[in-house]
Amino acid sequence: MRASELDLGALLSLNPRGGVIRFGGQRALLLDAVALGILRKELIETIGTLAARGVLFRFGYAHGWRTAEALKHEFPWDSEREWRTAGGRLHELQGLVVVEPAERPVTGSNPPFAEAAWHESYEAEQHLLHLGLSQEPTCWSLTGFASGYLSYCNGREILCVEVRCRGRGDATCHLVGRPRDEWGEEVVGVSPQCRKESLDATLAKVTAELKKAERRLMRRRRELVRAMGQVEAPSGIVARSAAMKRVVDLARRVAKVDSTVLITGESGVGKERIARLIHEESRRTAGPFVALNCGAVAESLLESELFGHARGAFTGAAHDRPGLFEAASGGTLLLDEIAELSPAMQVKLLRALQEREVRRVGENKSRPVDVRVLAATNRDLSHELAVGRFRSDLLYRLRVVELQVPPLRERREDILPIARWILSDVARRTGRKVTGISAGVADQLPRYPWPGNVRELANAMERAVVLATGHVVEVHDLPEEVRLAAGMQGAISPGRALAEVERQHILATLEASGGNHAKTAALLGIGKATLYRKLRGYGRG
Repeated sequence: MRASELDLGALLSLNPRGGVIRFGGQRALLLDAVALGILRKELIETIGTLAARGVLFRFGYAHGWRTAEALKHEFPWDSEREWRTAGGRLHELQGLVVVEPAERPVTGSNPPFAEAAWHESYEAEQHLLHLGLSQEPTCWSLTGFASGYLSYCNGREILCVEVRCRGRGDATCHLVGRPRDEWGEEVVGVSPQCRKESLDATLAKVTAELKKAERRLMRRRRELVRAMGQVEAPSGIVARSAAMKRVVDLARRVAKVDSTVLITGESGVGKERIARLIHEESRRTAGPFVALNCGAVAESLLESELFGHARGAFTGAAHDRPGLFEAASGGTLLLDEIAELSPAMQVKLLRALQEREVRRVGENKSRPVDVRVLAATNRDLSHELAVGRFRSDLLYRLRVVELQVPPLRERREDILPIARWILSDVARRTGRKVTGISAGVADQLPRYPWPGNVRELANAMERAVVLATGHVVEVHDLPEEVRLAAGMQGAISPGRALAEVERQHILATLEASGGNHAKTAALLGIGKATLYRKLRGYGRG
């Protein structure tokens, strides 16, 4: 038998009614590619990119080794060479990748032992979907499979390395395999001791690395607690103010049931943090948490992104693909910027919420889904409803419970703890020896209205840490607009009428901004139209 003659009919054994599936004589499983992508994301976020890469490479190596071992005796091969070259064909039959053998003349004194181009790599696809563009090649388990298969077949360790990868922006993936002793720095950290007889030792090493990572995380957690000066907040949420405490308390209570929740608030207040808290405090915490920014996906692609598509449903749909509703099954799906949905998509989303089932693009059958949906927006949906941009039935379906996250200017007690938390995190990431903030900065930060909320505060603190010349952030390290906030409250004294206090505050902000109306409105956290109306009332229009 030749490698090119392998087909699914020869390799796959299954009962159409269900049960044990065998591939090449070995028990096999059908796994969803998006679920594997989510596993990759969780591994990277939990143990870091380097450790995740090692785990997935070793998994692929074991898979390739066992596959080569099983196939050696499963079929009557025409020659030893046919068996050795069957690995690429198996990659294709398992739906992992499309292999194109490299055809080029041998020009050097040390040609590769093996070489191939890869198309449609599921690993590159899933890395781009869940983690975005990488700086390094991403097909870790696929290169592990190729390494394990070739190592068993040739009786010596062959290591395969990607020299190009779609996951880092290359046009295609390209694999090169060489004996281990012919590689240099390219394989450092990729595959220490991958042979079959050392897999137990490798797993023990990975376990030790995980324990070390856990200890580092515990130390980091203690550092953050010390930086905040209080018991650690849930999910990284700082809640010293009464307003934020109410939001966190309500989020914990609604987490216990599966009701749909609408999270509202200005941009940058931490709506996704609240959504993650609801997920982590719910019975679905073991399931995936999947978030989608509805405004960041083109209208033509959004339906496929949410509900999936069938092969051939449109140009470029080469494979069946589940959507995020299916990917989040058993867990939580956050639809951020929900107000950006078109009327047509609002109808389709409403049906999915009501029926608890989705229909992939290009299919005529519905699939049940078990997922909790959370929605978030920085718009006033009641206003969107009044002007006809949002459906009332969808709003009522989403707003079973509404959580309004207050802006930072309304919870000033949280500003300094958040700033210290961010400072500690930025100092760790950048390697800067900055340990705290000066008394002047502690006095200054609560004076500024933070129109960009926590996101703007994070930006300001990162800038301050980068510019700091000592171990403490000083006032001159802060952005200009934050420093200018010093004079905004100085002339306010008790006993004045509220209107006079507001007038003085607005005019002082305008003066500190050099007469720039747009900047003044941003500092005050109001719209330009409101500012113009106020100034006209003061005779300054």
